Amino acid sequence: MFALTFLGTSASVPSAERNHPALLVEAAGKRILVDCGEGTQRQLLRSGAGFRRLDRILLTHAHLDHVLGIPGLFSTLGLRQSSDMMTIHGGQGTLDIVIRMLAGLWGAGRAPIAVEFAALTEGQVIDAGDFTVDSFPVRHRDTDSFGFIFKSPARRHLQPDRLAALGVPDGPLRGELAAGRPIVLTDRTIDPEDVLGPPSGGKKLVVIGDTETTDGLSQYVADADMMVIEATFLDRDAPTARNYGHLTAAEAASFAAASNVGRLVLTHMSGRYADEEILAEATRIFPNTRIAADFDRLVI
Repeated sequence: MFALTFLGTSASVPSAERNHPALLVEAAGKRILVDCGEGTQRQLLRSGAGFRRLDRILLTHAHLDHVLGIPGLFSTLGLRQSSDMMTIHGGQGTLDIVIRMLAGLWGAGRAPIAVEFAALTEGQVIDAGDFTVDSFPVRHRDTDSFGFIFKSPARRHLQPDRLAALGVPDGPLRGELAAGRPIVLTDRTIDPEDVLGPPSGGKKLVVIGDTETTDGLSQYVADADMMVIEATFLDRDAPTARNYGHLTAAEAASFAAASNVGRLVLTHMSGRYADEEILAEATRIFPNTRIAADFDRLVI
């Protein structure tokens, strides 16, 4: 299960209702921040999420509306004497900008909290046991941008009717079978395949920040239960979208439909449009679409 809290859903210019981009993803007791726009620390407080167990930030790219909240967050965590190591994952160019930003405020290597920087390449970023996070390259205005795939594995569960039919008692023997190990009863051996059902329960969440195209991304997005992606412009302004390296709502919806996505969540909203206009354009192509608002909480 993944729980998403949208902390900021605006495009580059915030509004009274929408903060700069940031998304909190929670799974299996872990809390990961995707991007950290200006004001993210206040959004964490306003949402009720707070700062506890926050030790990783995944950066889609280095544009200021996605990273400018890092110094304020670090300053607050330092004042709270947080002992957790903060790991920032981003493309090497992105990390270089963040490192220079922090050094300009506090001096090289002197951030208020312990921090390490992990450069992204395509492939696995985190293996938390109960879920993994992979990254993949995204094209956006000559930045080293990345998208992220959160996956929880499908699991096979014991079938009570099969256990009863084979006379497997409650207790440690069932635990052995659940762990994939055969057991021996008085008169026979029971193999896990005899009592485990088909795989079920795996989930896939894809988060893409700013992107100028969806070309080449289907292999990463295919069959996602949910995709979060920008939709900064409407189709009538497609030439402007190209100039600024962004998608239209129609393009995001078409991409979701072609990739067999379960749910589409649009973010990075421009204040030039009403939400109803954006939603109407997207749902004509992909009905299971919603527009994220600040403090929305979604679970998959």
